[in-house]
Amino acid sequence: MTVQLLRRKFTVDQYHKMIESGILTADDRVQLIRGEIIEMSPIGTKHASCVKRLNKIFANKLGDRVLIAIQDPVELDDSSEPQPDVALIKPRDDFYENAHPQPQDIFLLVEVADSTIQFDREVKIPLYAIANISVVWLIDINEQTIEVYQQPTVTGYQQIQKFTRGETLVIPGFPDVKITVDEIFGISV
Repeated sequence: MTVQLLRRKFTVDQYHKMIESGILTADDRVQLIRGEIIEMSPIGTKHASCVKRLNKIFANKLGDRVLIAIQDPVELDDSSEPQPDVALIKPRDDFYENAHPQPQDIFLLVEVADSTIQFDREVKIPLYAIANISVVWLIDINEQTIEVYQQPTVTGYQQIQKFTRGETLVIPGFPDVKITVDEIFGISV
């Protein structure tokens, strides 16, 4: 006989109330994915270094044309509020003081992965496609590749390209900004 466990799903509003009431704190590294509170993996040095490098690259190349959100929540729908490693979002005077960015506010989401590549590829990327996020980068630290996902549909991204060292990426909407894979990964060791 098999026993089926029941899972309690949460809405973004319920999730926020847990944070406001102190049930979840800043020490809890969690995100809401499809109504489930998912613990996030610890951040290693290579992961942290890549995120810092991305922050500097985007700040230098895009300036005030975007806001750069580092590991901040984005509200995709009523049941998902992931925390991508980097989000390039539309500038707003209030800096999103009263609400997290939503899909229409997002130019680009970036996930940096070493141990979470499968989760990012199989869970988060499809979630971003359903939410109609136009461009997502998945940076694979171990393989030193960048997968670029574009043309979202409810069944996934229709265009997926893989970039390696020596190649150049462009952010849609910012054709004047060129970023090389080498810049993102830094000096080869």
